[in-house]
Amino acid sequence: MHPRSWLVFSILTLTLAAGLFGCSNRLHADAPPPWTLKDLDGKSVSLSDFKGKVVVLDIWATWCPPCRAEIPHFIELQNEYKGKGVTVVGLSIDSDGPGPVKKFAQDNGMNYPIVMADEKTAEAYGADQGIPLTIVIGKDGQVVGRHLGLTDKETFEDEIHQALAK
Repeated sequence: MHPRSWLVFSILTLTLAAGLFGCSNRLHADAPPPWTLKDLDGKSVSLSDFKGKVVVLDIWATWCPPCRAEIPHFIELQNEYKGKGVTVVGLSIDSDGPGPVKKFAQDNGMNYPIVMADEKTAEAYGADQGIPLTIVIGKDGQVVGRHLGLTDKETFEDEIHQALAK
């Protein structure tokens, strides 16, 4: 799908979701699908590499304004919680490859792992319904929260605290 099509689709989906679900971005809890993808340097990274940690998994793209707006929150969360068993992981759906994503990440001070998501992985997580899509995964591997669209930092912090308490 062309990047602009993703953007239009994302905006329409978020508008529809806000109307149907009273702006609630919380969906059902379950176990997230496993993945092994390449990071921006071409090294394999798997969801299982983060076993036993709380993971804030952000599915995003460089061309997505709401995705870009959330990045400072994720940088702050990574700084605040990295030594406490929490990690932020970005799954980029950019179709131009890792080069432009790596430059974007460096230019924006992104301090957390970023991998290049394939279409199959993005769809398995529901990113075909729109981005940003952020999933908070507990230490036990179960989904604590799932958020479609721009979400405030406090929501993620509440879910991180909930997951760390288990």
